[in-house]
Amino acid sequence: MDKSRKLLDKLFARGREFLGVEYPILGGAMSWISEAQLVSTISNEGGFGVLAGGNMPIDLFKDEITRTLDKTDKPFGINLISIAPNFRKQLDHVLDIEFPFIIFAGGLPPRDAITRVKQTSSKMLCFAPTVGIAKRLIKLGVDALIIEGHEAGGHIGPVSTAVLAEQILPHAKEVPVFVAGGVGSGLLMIHYLMMGASGVQLGTRFAVAEESIAHPNFKQAFIKAASKDAMPTAQFDPRVPVIPVRSITNEGVKDFTTLQLGLIAQMERGTMTPREAGEKLEEFWIGGLRKAVIDGDIEHGSLMAGQSVGLVTEVISVKEVISDLIEQGIQEADRILGLVDIHD
Repeated sequence: MDKSRKLLDKLFARGREFLGVEYPILGGAMSWISEAQLVSTISNEGGFGVLAGGNMPIDLFKDEITRTLDKTDKPFGINLISIAPNFRKQLDHVLDIEFPFIIFAGGLPPRDAITRVKQTSSKMLCFAPTVGIAKRLIKLGVDALIIEGHEAGGHIGPVSTAVLAEQILPHAKEVPVFVAGGVGSGLLMIHYLMMGASGVQLGTRFAVAEESIAHPNFKQAFIKAASKDAMPTAQFDPRVPVIPVRSITNEGVKDFTTLQLGLIAQMERGTMTPREAGEKLEEFWIGGLRKAVIDGDIEHGSLMAGQSVGLVTEVISVKEVISDLIEQGIQEADRILGLVDIHD
């Protein structure tokens, strides 16, 4: 196992140096879930917690950063969604305090936002759902990429994690690349690291951790679900800017379908614009997620989950989640080294 541990350490080296953590394992930014308690715990256990800015009002956003800083002196990131209404106010604040790690989500971030970050000491990570966006972001000067595939929970891109990894990891040598979407064990983690990833990101596993504030009903829904239960939503009219959302199928998904069809009907009558329709759909998910995570309404709330939900079997601590990933990674590295240890 010593060789396997050394191999894992070597594979972790770039991500570890970039993030300043023991394990380059990121906690996915999940609205209502990735708050001070969970984020600080992930960081305190050697990983890299990520605070979800979401559409948090600016005063609450500032308070949540302060709360997290009070709970940990370890590095963590702040995720900002570029299409959220409060994005600019949140960005102004993190730049004012020159927060060390800023993560942009929600599509290609505005060019001026990238320029402003580059004028500070902050490190900038951006999501790349396609190889084209990855190349463009590198040219724009981002410090690291997170490639997130179709298997992920919440808002998802069009390409699977495996294909993105094949397309991007061998060629994006300029910056560290972290892989997200469908990662639920150290088994897969070690293979992405061997392909060139600097680390991985997990959301679904951490959502069910003991330290997650998610309602017990929400966690039990994840434990009971199979991978096939986490399905992406459909878009019924290309005029409505719908980003697919992967969640566990329930009445809430049916409510979303009904809402979308109703909004399309209003567009046909000329009483609503496509932009307004898109905003209504986003409002649905924001409210639906709170309904499930905080209130425990797992029938009509939004159960955003990745396909790795099939690997969730119990509520365990963040420490145990990370420990499992490391031990599974070492075991798989040991198996691989055994396969290539050929004697004459």
